[in-house]
Amino acid sequence: RLGFAYDWSREVITCKPDYYRWEQLLFTRLIKKGIAYRKNSVVNWDPVDQTVLANEQVVDGRGWRSGALVEKREIPQWFIKITDYAQELLDDIDTLDGWPDSVKIMQRNWIGRSQGLELSFDIADGEPLTVYTTRPDTLYGVSYLAVAAEHPLAKQAAHNNPKIAEFIAECATGGTAAADIETAEKKGIDLGISATHPLTGKQVPVWCANFVLMGYGTGAVMAVPAHDQRDWEFAKKYDLPIIPVISEDGENPADVSDAAFTEHGILVNSAEFTGQNFSTAFDAMVTHFEKAGTGQKKINFRLRDWGVSRQRYWGCPIPVIYCEDCGAVPVPEDELPVVLPEDVTMTGVGSPIKQNPEWRKTQCPQCNKAAERETDTFDTFFESSWYFARYTSPGAEQMTDARADYWLPVDQYIGGIEHAILHLLYARFFHKLMRDEGMVKGNEPFTKLLTQGMVVKETFFRIAENGGKVWFNPADVTLKHDDKGQIIGAVSNKDGQPVDVGGIEKMSKSKNNGIDPQILIEQYGADTVRLFSMFAAPPDASLEWNDSGVEGAHRFLKRLWRAIQQHIDNQKNFGPVNSAEKAVSTDAKNIRRALHETLLKVSDDYGRRTTFNTAIAAVMELMNTVNKFEPKNASDVAVLDEVWRTVVLMLNPIVPHICHVLWQQLTGEENALNQLWPEVDESALVRDSIQLVVQVNGKLRGKIEVAADADKETILAAAKADEGVIKFIEGKPLRKEIVVPGKLVSLVV
Repeated sequence: RLGFAYDWSREVITCKPDYYRWEQLLFTRLIKKGIAYRKNSVVNWDPVDQTVLANEQVVDGRGWRSGALVEKREIPQWFIKITDYAQELLDDIDTLDGWPDSVKIMQRNWIGRSQGLELSFDIADGEPLTVYTTRPDTLYGVSYLAVAAEHPLAKQAAHNNPKIAEFIAECATGGTAAADIETAEKKGIDLGISATHPLTGKQVPVWCANFVLMGYGTGAVMAVPAHDQRDWEFAKKYDLPIIPVISEDGENPADVSDAAFTEHGILVNSAEFTGQNFSTAFDAMVTHFEKAGTGQKKINFRLRDWGVSRQRYWGCPIPVIYCEDCGAVPVPEDELPVVLPEDVTMTGVGSPIKQNPEWRKTQCPQCNKAAERETDTFDTFFESSWYFARYTSPGAEQMTDARADYWLPVDQYIGGIEHAILHLLYARFFHKLMRDEGMVKGNEPFTKLLTQGMVVKETFFRIAENGGKVWFNPADVTLKHDDKGQIIGAVSNKDGQPVDVGGIEKMSKSKNNGIDPQILIEQYGADTVRLFSMFAAPPDASLEWNDSGVEGAHRFLKRLWRAIQQHIDNQKNFGPVNSAEKAVSTDAKNIRRALHETLLKVSDDYGRRTTFNTAIAAVMELMNTVNKFEPKNASDVAVLDEVWRTVVLMLNPIVPHICHVLWQQLTGEENALNQLWPEVDESALVRDSIQLVVQVNGKLRGKIEVAADADKETILAAAKADEGVIKFIEGKPLRKEIVVPGKLVSLVV
């Protein structure tokens, strides 16, 4: 009813086997290539729901549904080596010219490429402790090392020390998200182990700290409290040494009494490296360790391999069979899809397929012995990472077919800013995986990206007896306003009793502040709803729904209708252009210029900038100009005919229904949708005259209209003759006369 058109033959339903069989096939190939693999990983475990939780499902250390304290558990998980593509994913961001800069920045930061030094600290009677640092210039400031609670050194120390074992157990609660860990209180315990500093030979203590993650880097960090704020806070809490080795002025160590000094500077107290700046010291340190064979320059990424296992029912079954003799074996391609069983009992605890021995039982495809299926399912990002490619190849008996080569990459992709990182990064990665399997061509899936804003509106509620809020739909509320039009209260239309006015929130079912388009369509028509939606805000900004704005959009469409009906009447009255009327008047030329200037802007707003609101505003401005023009002959009417035909085509993508009818009335042709986009007439943009502002002693005193090719003397003469200028220069000697071509005249008296 809003005039949207869908090709239902291309419908993608990701929960059906005829869709997910193909991602299963790709996954089995990735296993064979070593890109998909299984390893133990620390996860968020909900002990009540018996499932792994995503970081977003851990709220204040508890499961979002059960409220149970979340535990960190180490369990086997399937991963895909997105890190193998990290550099390509980073480099190709530079090719995404049609993407918003904000999204590209977020992706770069998420991938997080860094260049640093990997080195080792020797441990007596143990393996060296390897760390990675992007600040080798601060090495002489290392005062302790910190390892994760899951690190072998920590586990070893816990064997004979109950306090360490207790601390490790405490670290096992809470979420695994880096952001949560970063903001949590910093806690640690001395492991009673010393490491040898590779440059000074001094002994530094090894601590176990809750801010070190085993899954990031080596699970160990070198701590420089003087030049890292987190390390500084930890050192202050546990009274550990703080050794400044960076100077702002090259002489005195930075003051770190109140906080760490984290900027780059000049090295001090750093033996032969003293006096060097960051870049020089970086290279010198790398050379020193590489020559000694105790370290190396290394590129690291913040990005971690994609964990795709989920211990839940809803999702695509992971196509793997476990055999006691053969291990993890991918399901043969001719046995795909592995279909999710639908005859299950949902208990709310754990996945029902884990409790279904009949579904799990199978045979090993390699040795034919009894075996079991994998009961984990894919992360549902797996489905949303390639649906766009399947959409190009409906019904194909493979993942994609030749049609994908025609349609991809997607010309224009639209989605919320909340998908800026994970969905869009996974889709880019999946496209590269499919490319390497010969399923698609090109390096990137989406040419242009638009991150649309949300539609927001006021909320209304009443406090219920149980203390909760009962939300009222705006359509069921009458507002009270003061003399200035400000909202001062509201009452329910159902019982006449007051309701509280809440804030402006995103339209949602939970807040009951959505507007039913059908009501507006019945009252104003679909085109009004479409026009207001496009005009009220740029597409990437929040749109505050406003009923009076809807009425304004409706009035504009009425004006458009009336103007074109008047034009059609004028055509009848003036008749065809005769030979005496072929010359176009100056006013008509100005109208044509305004038309083609508008067309130039609208074309750019639609095609490059995707700012539909400014395109509509430009057409409105053109209409205001045209409505002041009174046609005097058939030639003027012919110019207006060009104007109104072009206006209809410019507005057609926004308000297609009224434009369909107006195009028929203007042209007698059936459908405006079949027309090519109008072309700008460059000759119409040429101005016969130009307007210049005139300043006297720097202040605006007048405006003049001169021929476009007027020389300096003519322009100055016109400026001095302007009535607004004369009274400021009369009787006063002129000291300077300046003409800035095409812009202004400046007179100094």
